[in-house]
This record gives sequence, C-alpha cells and structure tokens, in this order.
Amino acid sequence: MSNKLTHFDDQGRVNMVDVSDKAVTERVAIASGCVRMRVETLALVKSGTAKKGDVITVAEIAGVMATKQTANLIPLCHPLPITSAKIEIEHDDNLPGLRVKARVKTTGQTGIEMEALTAVSVTCLTIYDMLKAVDKAMQITNIELLEKTGGKSGSYKKPDSYRKTGGDNNG
Repeated sequence: MSNKLTHFDDQGRVNMVDVSDKAVTERVAIASGCVRMRVETLALVKSGTAKKGDVITVAEIAGVMATKQTANLIPLCHPLPITSAKIEIEHDDNLPGLRVKARVKTTGQTGIEMEALTAVSVTCLTIYDMLKAVDKAMQITNIELLEKTGGKSGSYKKPDSYRKTGGDNNG
C-alpha cells in the first residue's frame, strides 16, 4: 500500500485521479453506522407511529438516493454507474437504536467505498430528521467501511482489532 495521496499532483495541486488506465472490475463496498436513541423513540419506530411516517422505508430510500449523488457531494469522487444499492436498517434494543448497513455495487475503474459511506450517512441523517421532534439527543455513531472487493488493491475487510466490543459493535 502506497502512502502517497492520489488526489494531489507532484506540485501539490488538487486533481481528480485519472482512472482511464485502470481495469474495469466488479466492485462492492459495505459500510455501516448507528443511530442511538431513547427507548421510547425506538418504540415509535417499531410501532410505525412516528409523526412523519414510516421512518425505515423513508430512510432506506434516502440512502439509495444518496448513493447516486455521491460524486455531487464529495468534490474529487468520480461519478459511477451504480448497479446495486441495498440499505438495511435493523432495530437494536441494546443500543438502543437502529443499525444501518449499505451494500453498494458497480462495475467500473474506481472504488465504490464513498458511495456506501454516503448511503449510510444520509440514511442516518434521515432517521434523525424524521425523529428529531421527539428526541433531539439522538447520536449518529460508528459510520465505517466494513469491507470492499474489486480493483487493483483487492479485497479489504475491517480488521477485528479495529472492531469495538459491546453495544457499539457494528460488525
């Protein structure tokens, strides 16, 4: 692994990396995050009685939409043809709160990690937005890349040594 930052040229100027010589490969990235909330707030989500509606469905749609907008949000990201984006949100009474996982896929010349991380971030922000009227103290935590496949650097899986124990463990 190189320690050189690829978004800077030899003179230190910012540039979008030239990926034209890279091979087209299938690429998958999985990211996750959590939204901690009061037990009562989680009960609203589970019962489907949140004032703004179905929190889970709206947040999943927001995550998919965010995936497709990543290049518009992150200045040096390449626009990628997203071939699959799946957002999963699970209740976790131990947090208490919701666990979010995004799995994003493309066939292209550069990685899709930023799309997966953006999907998780916007999904969590949407959950917060839909529930903030009843729980402004919610916390968005542990947004991280869990794994990725494809490309020149090959596969990556978050090492166990980085994983937390207890209620914050996403993996």
